[in-house]
Amino acid sequence: MADSSTLSITARQPEGSRNARRLRRSGLVPGVIYGGDIEPTHFAVDARILRNTLAHSGAILEVSLDGASAAPVLVKHVQRHPVRGEAMHVDFLRVRMDQAIQTTVVLDLVGAELAPGTVEGGVLTQETRELNVEALPGDIPDTIQHDVSGLEMNATLTLGSITPPKGVTLLDDPETVVASITPPTAEPVEEEIETETELVGEAAEGQAEGDTAEEAGQSAADSGDES
Repeated sequence: MADSSTLSITARQPEGSRNARRLRRSGLVPGVIYGGDIEPTHFAVDARILRNTLAHSGAILEVSLDGASAAPVLVKHVQRHPVRGEAMHVDFLRVRMDQAIQTTVVLDLVGAELAPGTVEGGVLTQETRELNVEALPGDIPDTIQHDVSGLEMNATLTLGSITPPKGVTLLDDPETVVASITPPTAEPVEEEIETETELVGEAAEGQAEGDTAEEAGQSAADSGDES
């Protein structure tokens, strides 16, 4: 079961990017709640409180708008500053705890350092980092973990090998490639580089000698013509 936390937010008017920048300068984060049969509601929330709440909560939050009774929402998206990592805007989706919803969950692969393929020097590449799932709001996990410590060299992990938590359904194609372990890229041997360099040098010298001989022959011909 995902943990729930209560977050107090304040309604605001959607006044564009200039107003959003003003809110951020004053320590607030703009956001919007949508979904259900209610029109989207724009709000502002204290940046420090939001940061602390997101750090200690699950996917579902209880929000109180202007002091009203708390209602459950799903944290749909958090836009973050590309450098500082702080929240710039947040989207909440209204949910009912008795109705299943579809969302995405981060896939966390664990045990990669113990996998025979990586022990042998292989490289683990994770192709899929988020999974599309369906579940009741209270059953949505923060992440879905999968142990890859048994993967051999050249092994491919597909979505069908991942077991979701109870109450969670994976929506993507079971044949979707999640990760693979491949041999490391072979680097050129120094001897081969030296040999190739020598061959190139010899070819250049041969070409130069050929050009010199051709020039000498042409000079002799020219002298004969003059005689």
